[in-house]
Amino acid sequence: TLRHRVDFTDCAVEAGGWLWVSSGQVHQYVPDDLTTTRGTIVIWQPGFVLADPPFDQSPLLPTGPHARAARLTLRHLTHEYADLASLPLDAHLQTLRMLLSVLLLRLSHVRPDPVSSAPADDTFRRYSAALERDFRTSHQVADYAAALGYSPRTLTRATLAATGTTAKQYLDARILLEAKRLLVHTDATAADVSRTLGFGEPTDFAKFFRKREGRTPLEFRAVARGQT
Repeated sequence: TLRHRVDFTDCAVEAGGWLWVSSGQVHQYVPDDLTTTRGTIVIWQPGFVLADPPFDQSPLLPTGPHARAARLTLRHLTHEYADLASLPLDAHLQTLRMLLSVLLLRLSHVRPDPVSSAPADDTFRRYSAALERDFRTSHQVADYAAALGYSPRTLTRATLAATGTTAKQYLDARILLEAKRLLVHTDATAADVSRTLGFGEPTDFAKFFRKREGRTPLEFRAVARGQT
């Protein structure tokens, strides 16, 4: 078992398990585990394959046919990655793309998808993409709804179906996560973080943070860095 911390959330990957860590997330290991644990890390550049991060990024533990297929695909992918000389470069890269796509597709079916209609799923994907682009400057669900051509209620229904939270809760959670990243992994002041995240006044940011985290930004930084 290998313990991880991804964006301030602790999780453990059991033998045979998988964990998706997205670009931009802060990923840490528990050092003691690294002396006894073996595994494979598969890393690719954005755009190498068309695959979006799963909405639920908790560890996966394939069983039965899924486990056997994932192991087989990983072995094949590892072999092709190392066998650079036997194919022209374009064919080699295409082989890797196909095998990685197969691996990701297989893993995407280990956990049943949330019950939702296709239109709602597409609505949430559009909202999530717009939020990721604009959360530093736009903090109101109504703004996203207007830009995307939906009503706020439609965005909330789609977000509830995909994540179990409302559209506003999903937006606030993304702002809070970025605030935590900046507080812990940079030396920016609380006022700097407030400006970066689009708050009009540092006091507004402090109220937002304390309401959702239960402590001030600087108190959170001290605890997260082990200074108190």
